[in-house]
Amino acid sequence: MQRILQPGDIEALDRTNPQRVRLPQPAQIFAERAARLEQKADGNPIADYLRFVAQIVRAQQKAAASVQTTAPDAAQIAQAQEHSMPLLPAASHVDPAWHAVLDQIVADLQAASGIPEPLAPTLAALATMDREDRDTLARRVLVGLLTESADLAAAPIVMAALQVVLADRAGKLQESDIPYTDPATVCPVCGTAPVASVLRIGGRDAGLRYLHCGACCTEWHMVRVKCSHCESTKGVKYQKVDGADDTVLAETCDVCHTYRKITNQEKDPFAEPVADDLATLMLDLLMSETDFARASTNPLLPMAGGEAH
Repeated sequence: MQRILQPGDIEALDRTNPQRVRLPQPAQIFAERAARLEQKADGNPIADYLRFVAQIVRAQQKAAASVQTTAPDAAQIAQAQEHSMPLLPAASHVDPAWHAVLDQIVADLQAASGIPEPLAPTLAALATMDREDRDTLARRVLVGLLTESADLAAAPIVMAALQVVLADRAGKLQESDIPYTDPATVCPVCGTAPVASVLRIGGRDAGLRYLHCGACCTEWHMVRVKCSHCESTKGVKYQKVDGADDTVLAETCDVCHTYRKITNQEKDPFAEPVADDLATLMLDLLMSETDFARASTNPLLPMAGGEAH
């Protein structure tokens, strides 16, 4: 029996028309991320931390099932498209829904076993913090202004709640809503830097490189010959830890002297950009001995200071 292809099916088979933006499906993303973190924890020098982050991501997955966010209106979409700017810059569009998500994640972690004991005061402080102070902390986390130890301790939990809300909001959009941004190195939905890039497998995305947003989990296509930080096509090279496989490489740029990891699903179909970035800190240690600075941090492993410029 022959199957009649519908227009959407035909487009999916057209490799000359790559999917420009991959909008998130939060429940699926968090489930896959948690599973990958648990898998990569085995034999990893930071196994305990990876398992702890997996618990956070499981809490995200649970919260994503009930979160309710507000999608942008037609005027916001038109303005972003007219000015080639991100649709809803994260730090200036913090959805109030994030407070309920934070409460749920904090409660789940407080009830879970195996949570690091030093984290207990941080969870208690987040649970009792007023909304205005929470929103201020959220904006600091989103822009990377973390200078105090208390901020650094709270940041992964805060970011986890924000990711749920931002991913839910992004997932309600259509590809036609998303502006072409300038520069193309920040998320066209929320304006956040990518945490890593990923070579996808399957369908029209097979073999294509997508940048993965560290906040809303949106992915956008960028050709491999360009630096994902400065868009230069000169001096892009790849480095890895001796003896490691090619699933995760450090993509370096001789022009801006930064690096960002690239994850290859052709080498491992279960590779996930955020999880694999965390699981390959040995590669970051190797890169710390070079002249290349990391272009952006992992949202679940915050560091004091800002990103490379």
